[in-house]
Amino acid sequence: MKIITAFMLVMLLPVCTLAQTPAPAIPPVATDITAEEIQAFIANLPRDRVSDLPIRTVEVTGNYRIGVFGVFRPQQFPGGSNLHPVNTTEIYYMLEGSAVLVTGGTMTDPQPAPGASLSIRGAGIEGGVSRRIKAGDVVIIPGHTPHWFSSLDSDISYLIYRPDPDNRLELK
Repeated sequence: MKIITAFMLVMLLPVCTLAQTPAPAIPPVATDITAEEIQAFIANLPRDRVSDLPIRTVEVTGNYRIGVFGVFRPQQFPGGSNLHPVNTTEIYYMLEGSAVLVTGGTMTDPQPAPGASLSIRGAGIEGGVSRRIKAGDVVIIPGHTPHWFSSLDSDISYLIYRPDPDNRLELK
């Protein structure tokens, strides 16, 4: 039994060593975004439309980017459904307000978004999962997943974290 255990340790040690990612040649630097910066950014977003703008986008180890976006969505302009046909996941962190968010299902009346966007826009979603979200809640929406705020109880503001394995997001 001792021989088998020793043999297994000798065989597994190289596998554990190979599984580790080597450190980058230039050590990465952490990025800070203070609560005050976020509050000021959200406060300065336009109030007459849905605003989804980058606060900061950085390169991280593993050869991908991550973006932190600030969003203001006025109650009178809830917007339609969206689908982003990309590998970028969206992680919503609600700052203020509450709404019903629908994910998954089938988009109704899907159309290409205007301009250079890759997104698909629709009138709504059928057969998705509805959930009421409020300040402090987090929702993770994988790329290729329809999503839609079907109703807003008030104006809402939230952060979107976008890990971007395809490096599409512009650095900021």
